[in-house]
Amino acid sequence: MASPEESKLERFLQWLKFNGIELRGCNIKLCDSDKGFGLFASDDVSDGVLLVVPLDLAITPMRVLREPIIGPACRAMFEEGEVDDRFLMILFLTMEIVQKNSTWKPYLDMLPTTFGNPLWFSDDELLELKGTSLYHATDVQKKNLHAVFDDKVKNLVKKLLALNGDTESEVCFEDFLWANSIFWSRALSIPFPRSYVFPQVQDDQENTFSSFNKNHEACVNNISSEELVDGNGVEVCGMEGQIPGMTVTSIQGETVWVEGLVPGIDFCNHDLRAAATWEVDGTGLTTGVPCSMYLLSAGQDHLKIEKEISINYGNKGNEELLYLYGFVIDDNPDDYLMVNYPLEAIQSTPFAEAKLQLLEAQAELRCLLPQSLLDHGFFPLCTPEKDGNDKSTVGGAHNYSWCGQRKMPSYLNKLVFPEDFLTALRTIAMQEEEVYQATSLLKELVSGEERQPSDIEVQAAIWEACGDSGALQLLVDRLNMKMMDLEEGSGTEDHDTELLEGTRDRQTQGEYKSCQTNELSECETMSKNRRSSIVYRRGQKQLTRLFLREAEHALQLALSEGN
Repeated sequence: MASPEESKLERFLQWLKFNGIELRGCNIKLCDSDKGFGLFASDDVSDGVLLVVPLDLAITPMRVLREPIIGPACRAMFEEGEVDDRFLMILFLTMEIVQKNSTWKPYLDMLPTTFGNPLWFSDDELLELKGTSLYHATDVQKKNLHAVFDDKVKNLVKKLLALNGDTESEVCFEDFLWANSIFWSRALSIPFPRSYVFPQVQDDQENTFSSFNKNHEACVNNISSEELVDGNGVEVCGMEGQIPGMTVTSIQGETVWVEGLVPGIDFCNHDLRAAATWEVDGTGLTTGVPCSMYLLSAGQDHLKIEKEISINYGNKGNEELLYLYGFVIDDNPDDYLMVNYPLEAIQSTPFAEAKLQLLEAQAELRCLLPQSLLDHGFFPLCTPEKDGNDKSTVGGAHNYSWCGQRKMPSYLNKLVFPEDFLTALRTIAMQEEEVYQATSLLKELVSGEERQPSDIEVQAAIWEACGDSGALQLLVDRLNMKMMDLEEGSGTEDHDTELLEGTRDRQTQGEYKSCQTNELSECETMSKNRRSSIVYRRGQKQLTRLFLREAEHALQLALSEGN
């Protein structure tokens, strides 16, 4: 007798075949309880094409707007600005998971029902993130999603269900949360042929689709397309690219990038050493299926039978991976640290108004510090390659001195911190006479000209007036404060290492299998969510420690050189 998982898979395979999806060199199988279903190599295909999916089957905004029953109502909501493209797809997924006899049921049944991202953590699990940016961000986002569900989603889904003839089904918040997590963990940015998106050249239709993502008020994305900040205004992830590929709908020549879910291809799990990539075949010359997406073997060698077929979700730090996809990578080479200076703190500094005017002109109050920056600093994690092109990471602000009072710092080529952020810190740290000197230099520079100073000129004037030591002291203070928050929330970096190593030892010995207690026990240390939290927060502590060491050393040199 087939197990529930086997029966579910069999119905899905029949659904794939009915909808024209071709499994040419792969099978879909259950990986494990954490990863769910995945794709595995089955047959040796000479052209490397493993899977072909007609783009007609992709869940995209166009697909939702063209639905025969709910499409007109969705288009009206979209044109009135009540929903945007992402919200539209999340709304569609919410409706489909609730309604009876959905034509998407074989696909939806294959999708995970719970997730490893913090929005699904229990209260105890969420405490493991205390002190990190994700801790407050998750709390804020949960409240936002609850508000959107109560104010908008509940009634909209009820309206769409009624149009489909379903007046009995009830939608709950967990359905909406599920749909939100499905979209953000599985969506791709798909390069559609322009002729597919706009089969007939109609200006009003193009204007409708090119307006995607402009209604930010309606957007309920897991991480905003611009940034996500925690309750204290600390940015969690300000990078475009939360979805593999581009994250906004855009038109580039004959290609229109649109976000969507592609059944079949979305079962590929992540690996830095991806076994495959996906491509779009607009003409059918590669696959024989026009307007299709296909999975292509990435290596020169043929895939081994039963090898899992993975794709690379992109160069993402553990903060982003955990928040979007619900997993982390041990010793992630793409990990990063976010550092900011709160705007409200500037307002309490002397001459705040003059400083804010300078900040509006050019500076950033937060910066992203990828781990890779450390390779070019005072204490590189690995021996940097000497290519004879060692360039300053801080731009041209130090390359000259208007009054000849400042010399080129000896540490210039070792500073790992972005110049825009250092300029902001210099501005905040300026004393009265330094504010006056910087503004006087800029007025003198543009005297008699009808223009504003350029960013480089503002940076140079501020450095001329105050040097680096004040900014580096503020940076040291901010990093110390960040470390204090992290350690106050969950202990030291060494403590996290001990927890992870202890977990590994217990897993080897099998002790976790017999855990029966509810305290801080072997069973808890082995839970996926807890382990992911510890790996993430330990990485944040490690990066804070390493960047703090860089800042402290730069500060010592700046003080010794009169900068």
